[in-house]
Amino acid sequence: MFNLPPIVLAFILICVGAYFVTGFVLDEEQYFWVMVHAAFIPILYSGQVPVEFYPVAGPVTYSLLHGSVAHLAVNMIWLAAFGSPLANRIGALRFVLFWIVTSIAAAGLHYVIYSTSQAPLIGASGAISGMMGAAARFGFQIDRASGKPAFAGRVLPIETVLTMRGTVAFLAVWMVINAVTGLIGIVPGQESQIAWEAHVGGFVVGFFFVSAFDRRQRL
Repeated sequence: MFNLPPIVLAFILICVGAYFVTGFVLDEEQYFWVMVHAAFIPILYSGQVPVEFYPVAGPVTYSLLHGSVAHLAVNMIWLAAFGSPLANRIGALRFVLFWIVTSIAAAGLHYVIYSTSQAPLIGASGAISGMMGAAARFGFQIDRASGKPAFAGRVLPIETVLTMRGTVAFLAVWMVINAVTGLIGIVPGQESQIAWEAHVGGFVVGFFFVSAFDRRQRL
C-alpha cells in the first residue's frame, strides 16, 4: 500500500475516510445534507424542481463517496491498479485534473440519460473508468525501470489500439462487466445498482483525451 504514488494513496484515504464518516459518524440528517451537497443528483440541475442552490462541486465530489464496503473495496482496488501507473506517468497535478475531468464527464453522461432522476450518483468508478481508457491507449505497457511502475511509450493512435488483440479483448470484457454490473449490481441481491452509463462517460474521455494530460513529449 505504501508503495503507491502519494496522490493515489491520498485519494484512497479520502474515499475511505469519507465512507467511514458518512457511514458511522453522521446522523441521518447530516447524512442527508452530505448527499444533497456532495453527491450528484441529476434533478437538482434540471430546472424541474425549485432549489435554493446548485451544488457546484457535486459533479466532482460524488466521486469521493461510496455506498457500501463492497463498492468502496472494488473501486479502491481498481484505483490502485490503474491509477498508480497513470499517476507515475503524468504526475500528481495532472492526475488530479484527470480525476476531475473524467468525473465530470461521467456525471455529464449520467445526467443526459437520467436528467430527472432523484437518485444520488456516488462512487469513483467514473474516474477509474477514465484511467482504464487511458491504459488502453498505452497498450497496457508498463515501465518498471525506475522502480515506480508507469505507463510506457507514447500514447498510441486509436487505430493502432484497435488492432491489438489484448487491448481489444480488455475493451470487450470491460463492456460486458459494465453491462452485467449495471443489471445486477456489484453484489447480487443488493438494491443499489451500478450507474454503468457514467462509467462509459469517464472511459470515453480517458480513452480519447489522455494525451492532453500526458507530460511526456509526444514522439
